[in-house]
Amino acid sequence: MNKPQILVVEDDTAVGNLIATALETQNYQYHRAATGAGALLDALSYRPDVMLLDLGLPDMDGVEIIKKLRGWSNMPIIVISARIEDADKVAALDAGADDYLTKPFSVDELLARLRVALRRVRYDSQRSSEEAVLYENGGLRIDYAAGCTYLDGQEIHLTPIEFKLLCLLAKNTGKVLTHNYILNEVWGSPTASDTPSLRVFMATLRKKLESDPSHPKYIQTHIGVGYRMIRQKQEGEM
Repeated sequence: MNKPQILVVEDDTAVGNLIATALETQNYQYHRAATGAGALLDALSYRPDVMLLDLGLPDMDGVEIIKKLRGWSNMPIIVISARIEDADKVAALDAGADDYLTKPFSVDELLARLRVALRRVRYDSQRSSEEAVLYENGGLRIDYAAGCTYLDGQEIHLTPIEFKLLCLLAKNTGKVLTHNYILNEVWGSPTASDTPSLRVFMATLRKKLESDPSHPKYIQTHIGVGYRMIRQKQEGEM
């Protein structure tokens, strides 16, 4: 099996060295870029599996890089930035980033987020068609064609909106979806006034899916940002 290829885009040498050391401990291959132009060129040249992207680069803002990449690539992008405001996180995620990690960060957390992104890459590559008919994630199973959802072998009854929300999250497993993105996809209305309604529907959906909604197994809330479907580990997976 080929080793995962990671593109590290970071102009701070110390942070770049820390990330590189962490990747080496996991036997990942990586390339490093310190500018936006270099990042785009390396993305074209090396076709990495995942990009780790700092937003504050000397020649280009990271959000602009994400927008450019999304014009031709679906590669997972994990932002690693000192910007901690929700508005910055939302801007990066709305532009197409898959995850957002703030500095200073834990190396263990970075590697965990990276494993999630790589599982998504493997999952996408294994799908036999553009749109899978069935979705399975741990004890959760969705039959898209029949409009049915099962949990641990038992059918659960969802409202049409709950089913649309669940399908949207499932088709983007491992990726943080912002409130605006979900509202636009499900209701066609990304206005802030609809956010409370979204929270209500997500709460009812979580009650049907989670044995303990206060400690969710499937749907993770990113406060002030959005939601993520958590990919469950398969048997034998570390």
